[in-house]
Amino acid sequence: MSTEDYTFDEEELEFGRWLFAQHAEFMLGVAQLKQLPDTRAVEICFAGRSNVGKSSLINALCSRRDLARTSSTPGRTQQLNFFKIRDQLVFCDQPGYGYAKAPVEEVRKWQEIVFAYLRGRPQLRRAFVLIDGRHGIKNTDRPVMEMLDKAAMSYQIIVTKADKVSKTELEKHLENIHKELAKHPAAHPDVLLTSSEKGTGIAEVRATIGRLVKEFEK
Repeated sequence: MSTEDYTFDEEELEFGRWLFAQHAEFMLGVAQLKQLPDTRAVEICFAGRSNVGKSSLINALCSRRDLARTSSTPGRTQQLNFFKIRDQLVFCDQPGYGYAKAPVEEVRKWQEIVFAYLRGRPQLRRAFVLIDGRHGIKNTDRPVMEMLDKAAMSYQIIVTKADKVSKTELEKHLENIHKELAKHPAAHPDVLLTSSEKGTGIAEVRATIGRLVKEFEK
């Protein structure tokens, strides 16, 4: 199932639109676990390979150009960057993983921080793992998915850059993604298909996050 049949009613779509129309602000960057903010709101995070489009997605969700810093240079984000919307939502932009050209010690440090955060953050409601629509799931993604399974942390795949690949190739990648997700107990079965540049799927991602906020408030 993808965003094409992952449906929302008008109220859910409107709440998602309203939520992300509120003022979003940068909270802090975290380079060590002891710096993690003590939050009470629903918390989500975005994980993915370097240059998969995490910052671009965050900016598109919030209708901002520069809330999260984007770069054509892989591995530019080197800390956990936290943002918040009112007192209802906190979201984290994680360092990209799988960038082989970064110094080995830096990569190890980033990975330790990211993995420890994902394993031990009780207020974290869902991790969104971003997969490049041009390539599908790669070997660098699998350790993160397996770690999330072991931690029993609910996660959902967001396919990015859907406009950069042919429909036939994209459908092939989606089919393979669904087959692989069936093997992962913590994975949400619905895949969100997006293009930050074209705006495809942005309303559905907002509504998905809005559902988590509403469930928490209940």
